Amino acid sequence: MNNLLNLLINSQTNFINFIRFSIFIVMVWIGGLKAYQYEADGIVPFVTNSPLMSFFYENTNKTAINEKGKTVKEYMLHKNPEGKMVAENIEWHKSNNTYTFSYGLGTVIVIIGLLTLLGIWFPKIGLWGGLFTFGMSIVTLTFLISTPEVYVPNLGGDMPTPKYGFPFLSGAGRLVLKDIIMMAAGLIIASDCAKKIKTTGNTVYN
Repeated sequence: MNNLLNLLINSQTNFINFIRFSIFIVMVWIGGLKAYQYEADGIVPFVTNSPLMSFFYENTNKTAINEKGKTVKEYMLHKNPEGKMVAENIEWHKSNNTYTFSYGLGTVIVIIGLLTLLGIWFPKIGLWGGLFTFGMSIVTLTFLISTPEVYVPNLGGDMPTPKYGFPFLSGAGRLVLKDIIMMAAGLIIASDCAKKIKTTGNTVYN
C-alpha cells in the first residue's frame, strides 16, 4: 500500500497532464463533429432556448402548430434524428443559421482543446485553455435551466408516466451534467499553469 501511495504522489504531474490530454481529446473530437449535419442539428434545442446564445439563430422566436394543435417553437417540427436525413428539415436549418453557427462553435472548441494541451509546454497558453474550459462548462451547464429537452418528458402512453421533469435527466441532460467534471478539470489546469508561471517568476503579460 505504501508503494501505491508513493506512486500516486510522485505521479501527480503526469496525472495533470493526463487531464490536459483528456480535455484535448474531448474538445477536438466533439468540436470537429460540429462540422457535420447531425451534430449541428442536435445542438439546436440547447442554443435556441439559451438566453446567452439564442441570438445566433434566425428562427429562434418563430413558433408553429404541431400535429396536436399546440403552439410550439418552430425548431421542434424540424428535428432530424441522428442518422436520418430529411431535406425539408435541412433547408430549415440552413435558413436558421444552424450550420454556420455550428462551424464557428466547433472551431472555438477545438482551439480551447489545443490551448489546454499546449499548457504542458507553455503554461501561459495553458492558463487560458483551462480558464476557457471552465467558462465553456459554465455556459453548458446553464442548459440544465434553459433547455426543456434535458429532462424526461411526459409523452403519455397506455399507462401514466411516473417520472418526468426535474430532476429526471434525459439522455441530453445526462450529457450536459457531465460538464461539471470538465469545469473542475479546467480549474485544475488553470491552477497548475498559474503555479508554473509564478514559480518561473513570470506573469501572463510578459
